[in-house]
Amino acid sequence: MSEIVESATRRGVGRTKVNFEQMAARFPEGTLARMDDARRADETRTAFVQEAVENEIKRRERSKPKP
Repeated sequence: MSEIVESATRRGVGRTKVNFEQMAARFPEGTLARMDDARRADETRTAFVQEAVENEIKRRERSKPKP
């Protein structure tokens, strides 16, 4: 009978989490199709939304009045 060998190091299951904040979003009908038409061929919807949100935050921060 063969012997079962366990690794000395413990490895978690699944991939490492890189982004911990999540938010569900609802869009008007047709928005996802427009996003698909506008995004790059190698770009996921998630990457598209992340970039759009980051750009909008920067735009709003620039236009915000200085205290």
